[in-house]
Amino acid sequence: MVSPVTVVKSEGPKLVPFFKATCVYFVLWLPSSSPSWVSALIKCLPIFCLWLFLLAHGLGFLLAHPSATRIFVGLVFSALGDAFLIWQDQGFFAHGLLMFAVTHMLYASAFGMRPLALRTGLVMAVLSGLCYALLYPCLSGAFTYLVGVYVALISFMGWRAIAGLRLVGAAWRWTELAAGGGAVFFIISDLTIALNKFCFPVPYSRALIMSTYYAAQMLIALSAVESRDPVEDYRLSKAN
Repeated sequence: MVSPVTVVKSEGPKLVPFFKATCVYFVLWLPSSSPSWVSALIKCLPIFCLWLFLLAHGLGFLLAHPSATRIFVGLVFSALGDAFLIWQDQGFFAHGLLMFAVTHMLYASAFGMRPLALRTGLVMAVLSGLCYALLYPCLSGAFTYLVGVYVALISFMGWRAIAGLRLVGAAWRWTELAAGGGAVFFIISDLTIALNKFCFPVPYSRALIMSTYYAAQMLIALSAVESRDPVEDYRLSKAN
């Protein structure tokens, strides 16, 4: 088990550009009512920095660890989704939804299917069903189905992220905690987006959405640092 102090010392400096870019976004706070390529760049800049964070571990690291590669590609699709959502009022919301749906599939694949944790999956299924039931009366047209599929995908991603979480014992890993926390923050961010867009105005919605979103992406990127191959996951689960 790697201590949190070691993690901060080794990974903290690589995350400095991300924190600076996030500060730039919140300090500038460009109006969402006037979408432009500049506002898209400012919004995507922290995600670009997370690309660099993973690349800072070496291209060989990404090539040797398929799960880390999937997270990297997920971040690429996230940036595309962010750009589309800048123009969501101009009809590009569904495009952003599609990009983030691909992101969640990539993240879920990176987290893997071991351990299965069926009880966790059942809890996530019930919670996702409740969330969709809350949103359903506010949805219309194609979004009735698109949002339903999206809720299922992000819930599946959350299940796979939380399934590997072990808080006690020798098998405890900080990267699993990062993955689980990142998934929870992502769900909070996207649920806020859905409520604000389809149901009712959420106070301080943009600040809540973006702060939880950037935290989610940072934690998920961090979870790739100690990536394990599926074979290693299988051996660990057999040993336990």
